[in-house]
Amino acid sequence: MTTDSAAAVSGAAATSAAPVRATQSFVATIGQCWRNPRLLLLEVAWRWAIGIPLCGLFAWEAFRILSQVSLAGTGLSHFSLIDSLAAAQTVAEVGDRLMPPVLRALLWIGPLSAALWSLASGFGRSRVLRRLDPALPRRPWMLAILQFVRIAALAASAALWFVLLRWAAQSSLGGAAPNLVTYSVKAIALSFAVFFAWAAISWVFSIAPLLVLVEGCGIAAAFRNSVQFGKGRLAGLRSQMVEVNLVLAIIKVALIVMAMVCCATPVPFREEMTGNALYFWWIFVSILYLVASDFFQVARLAGYIVLWRSRNAQPPVPQPQPALPAIN
Repeated sequence: MTTDSAAAVSGAAATSAAPVRATQSFVATIGQCWRNPRLLLLEVAWRWAIGIPLCGLFAWEAFRILSQVSLAGTGLSHFSLIDSLAAAQTVAEVGDRLMPPVLRALLWIGPLSAALWSLASGFGRSRVLRRLDPALPRRPWMLAILQFVRIAALAASAALWFVLLRWAAQSSLGGAAPNLVTYSVKAIALSFAVFFAWAAISWVFSIAPLLVLVEGCGIAAAFRNSVQFGKGRLAGLRSQMVEVNLVLAIIKVALIVMAMVCCATPVPFREEMTGNALYFWWIFVSILYLVASDFFQVARLAGYIVLWRSRNAQPPVPQPQPALPAIN
């Protein structure tokens, strides 16, 4: 490896040589990634190069749907959180009107977006991984296919989350005495349950591309090996990678909470900060959140490579010690 392009791996690998926990090694990996900003620039470049056009496509489709669907009579123009029950009913009415055209649009915009994002991810992530470790081979098409499978699994978890929220709404708000507090508790609990369940299993989809590169296996073998990962000479590596993934899930929750808090900071100054200034502030906070999220995605890749390299490093061959001279 070169000293510049592989700084995030070589420096942290030296740290992980000692018997320390995966989280302690991951902290050193984060520090190495922070000192190599070109990794973040490459990650942001490929993500935003495809993300901005996709956002434009979503905005155009949303404008088309809103221009065709009338929201008159839903009470949206008088929406207020003062009466929480009326606000919930307004949201439900708006959702019932928008759901059919949104689902029809998702039938074509969803697969198209997944395919475009997978292609960009395959070639862009290949550049990032080569910057992390130049010894890794170039297999962008394999990475693109694996990314598409991961997006499909993520979409399935999002669909499950939506079904659970509908059940919570029907069980708490559909009766004669709707209870918004009960619905809020159920929605929050189910959202966190789905989020952490995905965090616990998503490492399989994250480790499969790495196995394709470091082991040179196919797609089916990569998923099979990722499920059976951590056995034999790699015993204990699976728990370490799951630990890193859960730590990153907690960091992601913290980033979301911080972004929400920052978006709410202008509330005490609502008389001075209104209109475009408020929108610009929300856009600025959103950009900071996305950049921070991209940084920790790079750190996770570097952490996985560091753990893999440290476990696959051969132990040094013991050198024979010279015999001590006999003492007369």
